[in-house]
Amino acid sequence: MVSTRVIELVGAAALLAGCAGSTYGAEGGSPVGSAPSADPAPVAAGVSARAPARGEARPEIWPAYEYPVPVVSADEAKIADLLARMTLPEKIGQLVQADLCCVTPEDVKTYNLGSILVGGNSGPDGDDLAPAPAWVAAADAFYLASVDTSDGGVGVPVVWGTDAVHGHSNIIGATIFPHNIGLGAMRDPALIEQIGAATAKEIRVTGQEWTFAPTVAVPQDFRWGRAYEGYSSDPQLVASYVGAMVRGLQGPPTGDDLLSGPYVIASTKHFLADGGTDNGVDQGDSSISEEELRDIHGAPYGPAIAEGVSTVMVSFSGWQGKKMTGNSSLITGVLKDRMDFGGFVVSDWNAHGQIVGCTNESCPQALMAGVDMYMAPDTWRPIYGDLLTRAEAGTIPIERIDEAVARILRVKLRLGLFDHGKPSTRPLAGEYDLLGAPEHRAIAREAVRKSLVLLKDQGVLPIAPGGRLLVAGEGADDIARQSGGWTLSWQGTGVDNSHFPGATSIWSGLKQAVEAGGGSAQLSPDGSFSQKPDAAIVVFGEKPYAEFQGDRATLALDTELTGPYETMRKLKAQGIPVIALMITGRPLYVNPALNTADAFVVAWLPGSEGGGIADVLVGDAAGKARFDFAGKLPAAWPRTPDMDNGALHEFGYGLTYDSPVAGWSELPEVDMTEVAGDSRLWFGSGKPAARWSLLVGDGTSGGQTRITTTPAEALGGRALVTAENFLVQEGAQRVAVASGEAQVSLRNFEPVDIDRETNADVLVLMTIKVRDAPDSATLGAIGPASNAAAVIDLPATGEFVRYGLPLKCLRDKGADVKSLTEPFVLTTRGKTDYALGEVRLGTDAEVVLPCR
Repeated sequence: MVSTRVIELVGAAALLAGCAGSTYGAEGGSPVGSAPSADPAPVAAGVSARAPARGEARPEIWPAYEYPVPVVSADEAKIADLLARMTLPEKIGQLVQADLCCVTPEDVKTYNLGSILVGGNSGPDGDDLAPAPAWVAAADAFYLASVDTSDGGVGVPVVWGTDAVHGHSNIIGATIFPHNIGLGAMRDPALIEQIGAATAKEIRVTGQEWTFAPTVAVPQDFRWGRAYEGYSSDPQLVASYVGAMVRGLQGPPTGDDLLSGPYVIASTKHFLADGGTDNGVDQGDSSISEEELRDIHGAPYGPAIAEGVSTVMVSFSGWQGKKMTGNSSLITGVLKDRMDFGGFVVSDWNAHGQIVGCTNESCPQALMAGVDMYMAPDTWRPIYGDLLTRAEAGTIPIERIDEAVARILRVKLRLGLFDHGKPSTRPLAGEYDLLGAPEHRAIAREAVRKSLVLLKDQGVLPIAPGGRLLVAGEGADDIARQSGGWTLSWQGTGVDNSHFPGATSIWSGLKQAVEAGGGSAQLSPDGSFSQKPDAAIVVFGEKPYAEFQGDRATLALDTELTGPYETMRKLKAQGIPVIALMITGRPLYVNPALNTADAFVVAWLPGSEGGGIADVLVGDAAGKARFDFAGKLPAAWPRTPDMDNGALHEFGYGLTYDSPVAGWSELPEVDMTEVAGDSRLWFGSGKPAARWSLLVGDGTSGGQTRITTTPAEALGGRALVTAENFLVQEGAQRVAVASGEAQVSLRNFEPVDIDRETNADVLVLMTIKVRDAPDSATLGAIGPASNAAAVIDLPATGEFVRYGLPLKCLRDKGADVKSLTEPFVLTTRGKTDYALGEVRLGTDAEVVLPCR
């Protein structure tokens, strides 16, 4: 762990000189100018200190650090000169970051935007899978627009941020390193630094300068869909990695002119306690004490600051009822003042809109709380206009604007943006051989080897290379699946092996290792074989996901992904040794697999170098291990889906080849039909989810028939509801309407809040088979305050199709997305006949419906 000298800050300046009496303060807090000092003020005898309000931090109880980046007098002089020459619109532009989906180079020039980013589903010219040269060309275009001074502006260069969170993972051909949870298992800070350095080089190839990494979350509830982005549940383990990763990305903390070297700027995220929300709800609230907030979730920020991290991204989440993005006591009082963070603070994707009193289009509160740059991907234009209007009216102090702009300029100067010209002319740019370079893949392969955790071995490992090996499971030859979310696309879906040139699947790595030893290997997803194998590896586990899509109701593998359990049982019944290999972003209840398999290995999300798994599992010609298991659990492994009986294995558990072979005691197996389901699933397996109802009505009279059994009549006999097979027997409901209007809806007993999901590219998905197309159809939602619907096309296909309507469409049409009583309403007009197989929230639509 990087040691950081703790200092006592005496007599710290007021939060923002000259801002006292400002109209805008932080969310629920004091007016700007009344922030506490870095050290506690003495309390007179007999006088009690004021108890802090909920969500109000006491900076004096937090550790103090010293930001090590040198103050460069020439840079400070240039900042002062720029601030003196910049117009107010130019200054406001520096505070705004737009997404590539929704901005052009001309916009950057016109509005003097300070930054652009590329979101998970964005890419040059609208192509998320654009080749590397297109990224360089786009970087040049945006840079040249930003420095164009033909209109008399100062021309501050734009900085481009990207989510290179496990390698330069937006780019085809880049090295994909294991996701952070796997890296946490390997316990190797030195290798972390190498990963950071390799990632920085590959980012520079395509012309970007800023990565939104490392994630320094300390996940405490692994139902959270972003848990795999955290290294561990242990704050000390996370803290031991952070400095190394920042150093790998940025170089030494005293470094200047980073673009002259192979570096980019880093961003620790998400400040603060994104991994500590109650029940693991993404963008939720954490009700923990301030001491827990400090000691668990604040621990990684000391090493980050010690290495001079350039930016910090604030979390969507809240603490004790206050959203972090509007919490001045934490952003300014703790991070900037007490911790002496000298870079700039950026918000997360439209997170400002979640602050009390704010919208995505208007939120001065975030700036006044200490956010320096608004990540306003698709709302940058109204945010810019709102900030400018308020600044011109004097309701936002110019001192605060200047402070934010100065912080941004300071980082840009340290980076060297003003000196290195367009991205294509900088060192490493266009050196496409560096994407997936052999030396980078070797680092990734070593990380895969060291991250594997052995939970069980009854003496069947390592595999003898000279025999016959069967490799089963749908995930065995799927590089996208082994890479997980945030890989080429936001959720890691919609891509296949052809999008990973030079990568090695788990199957390919095993085949190469076995054949090199004189043996043979057969790939069989269902476990069937032509010749009885000497051993079988069954690859199973989670499919790719990211935020929203990844949230779970319990710590259990989704039921639809447990089919390989039966494959293991069948192979075991034939006397074949079975090795279970699990792909997962988190510890999960999988006791049936642990009970059945002779050996059980957790591979986490290994990325593009699947050969690292074979390095450990397949032995040498003498039958000895080539590499031992080194991984240890980065978090406790659950005994049951709800962890009510404690952990099966505690943090730090992991066997090696030297571990004694012990007798196996059968683990309890839970009937998963009794376990709470996926909170994103509203209708499936032929019935609504728990606490939901399936209703049929006409949308006008108010009368609705609740469908509990089939067949059932509704609408006075105009509609007949029957069961139909989909995935499972009677897994769909078929609705045949003779004439007129018919409305099929799903109602929840408690209003549904999908506000946070509307902030991203989340869809309401319906899997439907249309036999007889209606005259017209709409898909909408009903709430107590407003209804909304979009006109959709439902052609007769005769097969099940997964349609998706963006939730933001319903929001934009006026739906009360914070309190929906019927969030799914399918209204048809005229004779129609269709079967409804599933309704859920997600991103993997086969057909995305336009918002009309």
